[in-house]
Amino acid sequence: MEDAVIVIKNMQNQADADRVMGALEDVWGVLQVQVDLSQNRARLTFDNRMAQLQDFERKLLDNGYEVASGSMEQ
Repeated sequence: MEDAVIVIKNMQNQADADRVMGALEDVWGVLQVQVDLSQNRARLTFDNRMAQLQDFERKLLDNGYEVASGSMEQ
């Protein structure tokens, strides 16, 4: 299991946060997603045998969101 944080540049309101959550939950291997609109961040837990951080970043880009940064948590 891996934990990661993705900072999203253009998440502006609760509807965006809901769309981000839905998009990330669609990635195979995701176990948990938490979206913090006030900090423009998504924190996620996933099975690294099924997905990588880039898969989540690509899903956000495909849904029209700009990824400022993504990092693995220790």
